[in-house]
Amino acid sequence: MKRTIIAVSVAAALTLPTALAQTNERSSAEELQQLLNQIEQLKQRVLDLEQRVAQEDSSSEPVDEDQQEEFAPRREVKSSALAARVERLEEDLENAENDPIRIGGAVRTQYVWEDYNDPIKDRGGDFDFDLIRLDYSGEIGDVVLSAQYRWFQYMDVVQHAWVGYNFTENWQGQLGVTKVPFGNTPYNSNSYFFSSNFYVGLEDDHDMGAKMRYRDADWDFDIAFFKSDELGGADGLATNKSDRYAYDAVGLRVAGEGTYDNPAALAAETNSWAVRGVRKWTMDELSSAEFGASLQWGDMNDGIDNVGERSAWAVHGLYNYDRWTFMGQVSQYDYDMDVSDIGIVVGAYNYFDTIPSKATLYTANIAYSMPVKWGPVTNLTFYNDFSLMTDKRLYTEDTLMNVLGFAVAAGGLYTYFDLVTARNQPFVGGSMSGDAKDTNTRFNINIGYYF
Repeated sequence: MKRTIIAVSVAAALTLPTALAQTNERSSAEELQQLLNQIEQLKQRVLDLEQRVAQEDSSSEPVDEDQQEEFAPRREVKSSALAARVERLEEDLENAENDPIRIGGAVRTQYVWEDYNDPIKDRGGDFDFDLIRLDYSGEIGDVVLSAQYRWFQYMDVVQHAWVGYNFTENWQGQLGVTKVPFGNTPYNSNSYFFSSNFYVGLEDDHDMGAKMRYRDADWDFDIAFFKSDELGGADGLATNKSDRYAYDAVGLRVAGEGTYDNPAALAAETNSWAVRGVRKWTMDELSSAEFGASLQWGDMNDGIDNVGERSAWAVHGLYNYDRWTFMGQVSQYDYDMDVSDIGIVVGAYNYFDTIPSKATLYTANIAYSMPVKWGPVTNLTFYNDFSLMTDKRLYTEDTLMNVLGFAVAAGGLYTYFDLVTARNQPFVGGSMSGDAKDTNTRFNINIGYYF
C-alpha cells in the first residue's frame, strides 16, 4: 500500500510539468500563485513519504547488509527523481512568470479650442476621440520584438514594427519599421505637439530599414539604412500616402497647385542613411548632460527613377539638473530636386501639406518635474517648448511655435494641458510653407489612459 502511494505521487509529479506547459503563457497572478501552492504541496508530500518510508524500514524485520546495499540506491533514485521533477516545476513556473511578449496600449481623448476656427470658438471648443493603440514588446532569448498600431477616427497606421537581436550587452540590431536616429531622443520636445521638426520629418520618424545601436555609460551610436518610408515609397501599395503617423515626403509641389492638394508629381525617400552620435556625462547625483550630432542623406525617387537627393544635419544637447531639464537643437534639411518646384509635399494624419524644400530649425525647451501626492496624482511636469523655422526657400515668413503647458501623471492616466501660440504651423491654423504674419492660438487637453 505504501509503495502504491509513492507510485501515485511520482505519477502526479510527472504529469504536473505537462499541465503547466499547456497553461497559457499569460497566466494571471492568481493562477501563478496556485502553481506555487502546488509546488509547496508536492514538496511536503515528498518529505512525508520519505519519513514514512524511513519509519517502515526501521519497524520492519532486519535485513542483511547485501539487501541494505540493494535497497539504498533505489530509495536514492526515487528521491532524486522527485526532486528533479520539483525543480522542473519551478523552472516552468519561472518561465510562466516572465512573459516573453507583453501587450500594452493607450486610449486617448482630446479637448480643443481654437481662436482661428469660428465654429469651434463659438461653441466653446470640441471634445473628441483621439486614438486607440496597441503595443507589443518583449524578448525571447536575445531576440527582441517591438510594434505599435494606432486607430484614429480617420485612419489606422503602423507606428513602428521591428524585430531585433542583442549581439552583445552594448550592440543591438533592428530590422523593420524602426525609428530614424536623429536629434534629441526619444523626443526633441516635452508637449503633446512635439517640435516643428516633427512636421518636416525630423522628429520621431519611422522608416523601413535596418539599424545598429550602441549604448554604454558614455556614448550612444546609431547607424541605419532605410530602403524606403514605412509605406514602401512612391510605388508602395498603400491606397492613401497620407495615412501615416509621422511626416514623410511624398511628392513635389509644382506651380498652380494648392498647399494641401494631392501631389501631381510623386517623389519619396529611398536608399537613405542616418548616423547619430552622442557623448554623455554624469557630473554628480543631481546633474547630467549629453551633446551630439546627427546626419541623414539619401535619394528621392518617383517610383521609376531617382529625381533628386535629400540631406539633413543637426547638433543637439540636453542638460538635467535635479528636477530641471534643458533641451536645445539646431537642424537643417535640403531637398535638391531635378525638377523645378515650389516646395515638397509631405503626408501624415490623412492630409497633405507643403514644406519649403530647404529650411533651418531651432528649438529650445525647458521642463520641471514635480513629484506630488494629491490622491491619484503622483507627478506634475511643467514645460515650455519653443520652435523657430527660418531661411525657408521661396518663402519669406518664418514658422514659429511656442507651447506652454503641463502634464499630469495619475496612475495609468497621463494628461497634457497645452496652450499653443504659433504662426505658419500645422494643426495651429497654418502650414510650414505659409507666409502669414499673425499668430494663432490653440488650447488643447489630451487625456490618455496607458496600460
